[in-house]
Amino acid sequence: MKLWIYPLLVIIASSSYGILSSIVKLAIKDGYTASQAVTSQYFIGFLIALLLYLVIRHSRPRFGGGWTLILAGFFTALTGIVYGKTVEYMPASLAVVMLFQFTWIGMLFDCIASRRLPKRIEVFSLVFLFTGTVFAAGILNVDLSGIPWQGWAFGLASATSFASFVMANQKAVEGMDTTTRLLFTSLFAAIVILFFQSPEIVWSGQLFTSSLLIYGLVLGLFGIIIPIYLFSIAVPKVGTAMTSILSAMELPVAMTASVILVGEHITFIQVIGIFIILIGMTLPSLEQRRLNHNKYKTSELH
Repeated sequence: MKLWIYPLLVIIASSSYGILSSIVKLAIKDGYTASQAVTSQYFIGFLIALLLYLVIRHSRPRFGGGWTLILAGFFTALTGIVYGKTVEYMPASLAVVMLFQFTWIGMLFDCIASRRLPKRIEVFSLVFLFTGTVFAAGILNVDLSGIPWQGWAFGLASATSFASFVMANQKAVEGMDTTTRLLFTSLFAAIVILFFQSPEIVWSGQLFTSSLLIYGLVLGLFGIIIPIYLFSIAVPKVGTAMTSILSAMELPVAMTASVILVGEHITFIQVIGIFIILIGMTLPSLEQRRLNHNKYKTSELH
């Protein structure tokens, strides 16, 4: 598989997260709570993962790499829980900015694990990403003085949790294929969600006898199956630092989805922010291509 495939898989995985907020808003407009929508996402996501396993594998799952899978499932569920709490304490636009702190947190984790300093191009990229996020989220005119400390705490927790999820996916599980890994990760995530969200929609039958099932199918596909599956493949190849940068694609997709699905308006400043984010995402790839080109020219000379 060509090297550019793995960054593309990260972009697709993070982009799938981008539509979730708009789908949840549609579910709320339809009379459901955010907690019910999130619960449907994780439970239906697990059922889809189980179905995929039964269709593709046809054998009993072998559980290996225990803590890696438990942590991946725990952190993906925790991200959904604490991000929901963040939105309760601060405007959604600012909550997005707080979530996107995972870019530098993920790079910090990678630097600590690799015992290295950030590369200059990574620092430049983070500056672009943060600046673009501030513009794109439209928080320049937001009064920050009235936001309680709990909002900032939950916001940083959501960013740290997502960065931890990416970090957990960096470690390959020996002898386990991607479909089995998806099954176990989604199972542990569903268990966490059923403890802390709205498990009653499952045993009361509401999840399967209402339009909540449709929302669960869409949320489960784009919030569980696609991202976890693709991250499991790509993150071990790309690394935590690059994955954190490329995952910034989630915000432009989220804004585009809000315009198309929910009918929200986007300002010129926000469009500028999206372009700045895209520039920040491409900087490391362009630098890598430049280094590869110089290496190729040097090898030709010798």
